Amino acid sequence: MGTVNYATLARDILDKVGGESNVASATHCATRLRLKLKDESKADKAAVEKLPGVITVMRAGGQFQVVIGNNVPKVYAELGLISKLTGDAAPEDTGPKGNILNQFISLISAIFLPVLWTLAGAGLFKAFLALATNFSWLNAEGTTYTILNAAADGLFYFLPLFLAVTASKRFKTNMFTSMAIAAALVYPAIVALGAATGPVTFFGMPVVMMSYTSSVIPIIVAVWLQSYLERGLNKVLPDAIRNFTTPLLVLLVMVPVVLMTVGPVTTFAAQGISSGVNAIFGFAPWLAGAIMGGFWQVFVLFGLHWGFVPIMINDLTNQGYSLLSGPLVAAVLAQAAATLAVAITTRSAKRREVAAASTLSGFLAGVTEPAIYGVNLPLKKPFYFGIAGGAVGGAIAAAGGSAANAFVFPSLLGLPAYMSIGNFTLQLIGTGVAIAIAFLLTLFFGPREQADVEAESIDTTEIPQDIPGLSLAPHVITLSTPVAGTAVPLEGVKDKVFASGAMGKGLGIVPSDGRIVSPVSGTVVVAMKTGHAFGLKTDEGVEVLVHIGIDTVQMKGEGFTSAVVRGQHVERGDLLGTVDLAAVERAGFDPTVITLVTNSADLGQIDPATHGTLALGDPAMTVHLSQGVLTNA
Repeated sequence: MGTVNYATLARDILDKVGGESNVASATHCATRLRLKLKDESKADKAAVEKLPGVITVMRAGGQFQVVIGNNVPKVYAELGLISKLTGDAAPEDTGPKGNILNQFISLISAIFLPVLWTLAGAGLFKAFLALATNFSWLNAEGTTYTILNAAADGLFYFLPLFLAVTASKRFKTNMFTSMAIAAALVYPAIVALGAATGPVTFFGMPVVMMSYTSSVIPIIVAVWLQSYLERGLNKVLPDAIRNFTTPLLVLLVMVPVVLMTVGPVTTFAAQGISSGVNAIFGFAPWLAGAIMGGFWQVFVLFGLHWGFVPIMINDLTNQGYSLLSGPLVAAVLAQAAATLAVAITTRSAKRREVAAASTLSGFLAGVTEPAIYGVNLPLKKPFYFGIAGGAVGGAIAAAGGSAANAFVFPSLLGLPAYMSIGNFTLQLIGTGVAIAIAFLLTLFFGPREQADVEAESIDTTEIPQDIPGLSLAPHVITLSTPVAGTAVPLEGVKDKVFASGAMGKGLGIVPSDGRIVSPVSGTVVVAMKTGHAFGLKTDEGVEVLVHIGIDTVQMKGEGFTSAVVRGQHVERGDLLGTVDLAAVERAGFDPTVITLVTNSADLGQIDPATHGTLALGDPAMTVHLSQGVLTNA
């Protein structure tokens, strides 16, 4: 089909259906742009079908359906940029419904992903800088150190500004307005207010201040709220003043709101937790150590750790040591150890690069942001194993009364600060146990990622056919049945577009069960928020669409549950989602599950099953890759 300019395609479609004024509403499913037109006679169906990127056009269900394929979300997104037709709906949902933890992890990971490499590099920079000062290679009071430290620490200090950029893309806000909100949070005068001892007020209302430098959650919450305020203002403000009035009002509202809500909530929560943990140190130090060691990185994740910092500094000032800091070495190094195990076990070259750099910054400098956001949190299990190791190690360290006599980053290089207070031997044992638990659990029970290098096609015309010891063997991929049921030939499916083969070769299955699994091992490239369709891509480049029911997008997710997110790697047989077949039938829709190879034209022969009863996981289709693979003869 060639390269398609989706911005141009969206504009051309809109023009050829009679313009925005002729479109009552616009939605999309896994493959089609669905337009409800006010006057269908104004739409030039033939002209739309000729547009580059359009497979076909059909009128059905009172809709003008433009069949585009897996890239329909791109056209839909472009349509939203040139019109008001897409409303507040995002083209795709990247988090599964009903699982708040998964949604949160997916959100944080997606927001951190664009800055991950810089974060890893800066963390490694900080580790080497800490090493240089600990061994007196650099004077920590000198101007050379100040300049280098600014280069290493600037990203972490101004982290809200960077996250404002990525969060604005996630929540579809004005990027520069989001950055302006973040800039206000780390503005020097605001930082100074956070350190001030006197009351802070806003038009007479008290404001509880906290430090927003290096924080994560406050700016993400702010940009999320901004997205609703901004869209609302853009709908009601006149065109003549919208461009400058919207950011003015957003800044006027959002900065005070964040300072007066997020600040107090996180500050009071952190103070409550820290006071409770301090009290536990009085009668059960091991329990307090387990809480601090296990949940310190969680506190960091939510910005709650700032409530502990003033107490630690106060303890250092008044008594010369801080018991709260004793379990933190175990907490930090456990996460670094889990990251090291991922670096060893993963087959993903990209993940290994991030993990290797993050391991060094975690162990040497106590900087775990790259490890958490780039490795452990997205993979989930390593993060949990790090928590487990930190809890056990923290309990051991606290049982020996370990405490720091200086405010240092908990790390290998910071261990000398723990030598004078409490039992340093137990601190070392606790730290070693934490590292061992996190490392071994991740090593043996952690996720096993597949290689992320896509297979390159081989031009057989350039390969001599008579190389001794090598032969060109055909490469066949088998797609298994995504759902148990009865196979029907694709031409028998009650949907003209699918039945015509325009979307690719495949088959239909009349399901007998509502469990839908992946027919291949690969990456989820499409996960519709309605849960009725999934797009997959194998390492060999085979693109597969699993579409549950016909026109079931109109059910708006009722009866469907998604178990995967876009970007997730799945193995053959992994659960994609479930469907309530009775609900589909009650709604009057055909429940047939269509499985297609959407890039059939780029591949070789494809042989789908056409009849008979298929059990879950049975062979459903064979795909002969046209190039084949080199093998040892």
